[in-house]
Amino acid sequence: MTDRRTLLLATAAGTLLSLEGGWLRPARANPLAPWGAAPAAASPDPRLRALAWAVLAPNPHNRQPWLLRLEGDGALTLFFDRARRLPVTDPMDRQLCIGLGCFLELLRLAAAEQGFDARIDAFPEGENATVLDARPVARIAFAPGGTRDPLFAAAARRRSAKLPFDMARPVTAAEVQVLRGALLAPAGLGAAIEPAKVAALRDLVWRAWVIEAEAPAAHGESVALMRLGGAEVAANPDGISIWGPQLDPLVARGELTREAMLPGRPGYALMISRYRAMLAATPAHVWLSTPDNGRAAQLAAGRDWLRLNLAATAMGLALHPVSQALQEYAEMAGPRAEAQARLGRSGPGLMGEVQMGEVQMLGRLGVALAEAPPTPRWPAESRILPG
Repeated sequence: MTDRRTLLLATAAGTLLSLEGGWLRPARANPLAPWGAAPAAASPDPRLRALAWAVLAPNPHNRQPWLLRLEGDGALTLFFDRARRLPVTDPMDRQLCIGLGCFLELLRLAAAEQGFDARIDAFPEGENATVLDARPVARIAFAPGGTRDPLFAAAARRRSAKLPFDMARPVTAAEVQVLRGALLAPAGLGAAIEPAKVAALRDLVWRAWVIEAEAPAAHGESVALMRLGGAEVAANPDGISIWGPQLDPLVARGELTREAMLPGRPGYALMISRYRAMLAATPAHVWLSTPDNGRAAQLAAGRDWLRLNLAATAMGLALHPVSQALQEYAEMAGPRAEAQARLGRSGPGLMGEVQMGEVQMLGRLGVALAEAPPTPRWPAESRILPG
């Protein structure tokens, strides 16, 4: 393989094990169209205008696990798309439930921007603590009203920044306080900005990342969700998108394949190298905790994760989820226990607040050294159930 091909393969490898995929546009289709469709949405139905924004919410492996039913009384019912499960790395659907919470909060903010109050009734028919089932995740009633939130102004620019951060630009305690003030549950935010604490978390994040990369089933789940080349991304704009004018020819020639990302192959080694450097370039970490690990708490964590993303974006900061250590599968038991013990127990936090009990999300925070791209999305209308 030539040096140029190795470099291109490294670019592809770098998108693996991320919350969201890549961004370059193929000539034949534009899976990024929903990012432009949201600001331009002109439907007379405020629910559809809000949905155009909500589908841009962050979510695990870009699975976009939301399905909507339009109700005759001007409401919406949100369901979990069980075909979008991550059975290996998210066996209890906890992370996907958090993603649904992100969706709900962006929907609510978009509705308020239009002068509507989107009232969320979570799990109106009950819940399943083991896995999400066919019952509704939420019912959302639209009514005139709602208070516009300045966070919404950052919605079109929000990204999950899988990039190195500027190590010469620390995150300050004042910035953490601003982020905390943007949350619905401010006490749930924890932060590490002191060098020794950040270094300890960088070590935990890296060890957990390596465990996932070396666990055949967990890594295989990510590889199976790769969308290779513009045609695959256009046909299925979810999962881990690897595409663009430089990469598509490699796919066409059979040089960039899923097999290339498996252990012992060039793409796998390059992926390890790229992520080691990226995760090392982290000046701060933040995490969200909830009092318990029930479904309502997971949705609430998702709503605040979306708000944390928007607040960071508005401040010129970048946020990248690195929650591998919080996952519930067997190989991750050690890091999960360590993360919960270190971050989730009650006690004084960075600003003297009392941290809550169950850590739901962990992320890198800093100033990105490049602009993070948007991610392919299914259009809002494709996520509406018939009838």
